Amino acid sequence: MLGFTKLTEDQRAQFHNEGYLIVRNVLDEATISNLIAAGDRLIASEESLNRQKTSEFYDGYRNCITMDDAYIPLVTNEVTLPLVIQLLGSNVQLSTSHLIHRHPDPPGTPDTFRRPGWHRDNGRTSMDLGPANYPRVGLKCAFYLTDLSEPNSGVTMLAPGSNQLKVGVDIPEGKVDPANAIEPLLNPGDCVIFEYRTWHAGAPNFTTWTRKAVMIGYCYRWLKPMDYIKQDLALLEKLSDIEKYLVGEEVDDTREFQPTGGYNPLNEWCDRHGVEKDRQGL
Repeated sequence: MLGFTKLTEDQRAQFHNEGYLIVRNVLDEATISNLIAAGDRLIASEESLNRQKTSEFYDGYRNCITMDDAYIPLVTNEVTLPLVIQLLGSNVQLSTSHLIHRHPDPPGTPDTFRRPGWHRDNGRTSMDLGPANYPRVGLKCAFYLTDLSEPNSGVTMLAPGSNQLKVGVDIPEGKVDPANAIEPLLNPGDCVIFEYRTWHAGAPNFTTWTRKAVMIGYCYRWLKPMDYIKQDLALLEKLSDIEKYLVGEEVDDTREFQPTGGYNPLNEWCDRHGVEKDRQGL
């Protein structure tokens, strides 16, 4: 049963105005250990399915909920999913599940190096509609599993307010970051929720350990997911009705056309907790 975490009005305003929220202590130590072990197994393997390795320093897997069962509970995390519903509404689905290992950078790497560089997510939307017409269509919950409490630990940097931009992010001449860029300092188990339009980049990792994270993305159900078209039956057999719904499956057997899109188990959760099903305005 999905629990309830109330989104405060301050959080709602910050997400609207700045494009991100930091939520502390979302994962307990046992969960963190389980997720780290799952990620280490995958990264050490020769598995190429869903692998996204852009360099020897940046490795990971997309649609990782299909790669190890340890990732499945993140989709319905009792802290973050309620916040997602209160921010986007209940007509949502999983967009991506992304394991990312950011290995330490080699000696001599400048502290201005960004891996990856500044970008928005789901870039196809901006390409098709134009950056001035890019609406809020999704967000990511970035669960961090390692110590990022010091600068230059490989954390995801953010440009507050860049979700509101109608043009590209402004980087002053001679600089590598927007003037208001932040580098959040995080502990294992913290989560950063940021919307797709928020410009972000990877800080260098000058620690002696690998930065490990799992990003769970959600979008509206009328938008195609990034990682998959349809999930395999082997995964669906493991999921609850809410989890099946969130990966895009119909969870009732009604044959007639339903203008509302059919049965949505998230709406029952909204009714129980007095949450507006469809977000209006902020």
